[in-house]
Amino acid sequence: QVLLVESGGGLVQPGDSLKLSCAASDRTFFSYPMAWFRQAPGKEREFVSAINGSGTSQVYQTSLNGRFHISRDNAQNTIYLQMDKLKPEDTATYYCAAKTTDGIEIRPDDYGFWGQGTQVTVSS
Repeated sequence: QVLLVESGGGLVQPGDSLKLSCAASDRTFFSYPMAWFRQAPGKEREFVSAINGSGTSQVYQTSLNGRFHISRDNAQNTIYLQMDKLKPEDTATYYCAAKTTDGIEIRPDDYGFWGQGTQVTVSS
């Protein structure tokens, strides 16, 4: 069974930083793009960022204004999301997603594998 396991969430204050991790149990994923999505209560799941298989290309939700940075370590089967200058509106459950086709996508339906999510709460 393929697993994606997120970690690193928590409760932080506005302006703080967090680094999320997503470990994959199957090395197959590390030939293909992976992504982070988030879902706040009562809202649809939205795209945050994605990275290609080699880690040389990244895509971000434009509203993030450079506050987040995605990276991957294929030797560790892990992708990361560095989140800086966090705002209350960043509060959500953050999900790692994987696909086994080429091409970065930003729609949730384009990803067939999902983690269970990690909660990020930004509050003073």
